[in-house]
Amino acid sequence: MIKYYIGKKTISQAFYGNFSYNLSMEIAKRVGENLRMARKAMGLTQAQLAKELGKYQPDYSDYERGKTELDYAKIVFLCKRLDITPNDLFGIE
Repeated sequence: MIKYYIGKKTISQAFYGNFSYNLSMEIAKRVGENLRMARKAMGLTQAQLAKELGKYQPDYSDYERGKTELDYAKIVFLCKRLDITPNDLFGIE
């Protein structure tokens, strides 16, 4: 098999690497929007949820803005705390 390179990456690495990153960031933004709506529906502030997560408010804000991805433990905690399902969080119907 012949490999073609763009810089130090193969063409497939360059394409799929960017595709994967862009898809991941789109999901993070969608999750953040859904997280914000669920938090507001429960009448909670970012500071309140941040404290419950052991985080600072600006760190929590990054979740809602899609700047930082949630780990599994935070997903489970937030879904339970906000009374939503992971499908609700990820916008899956």
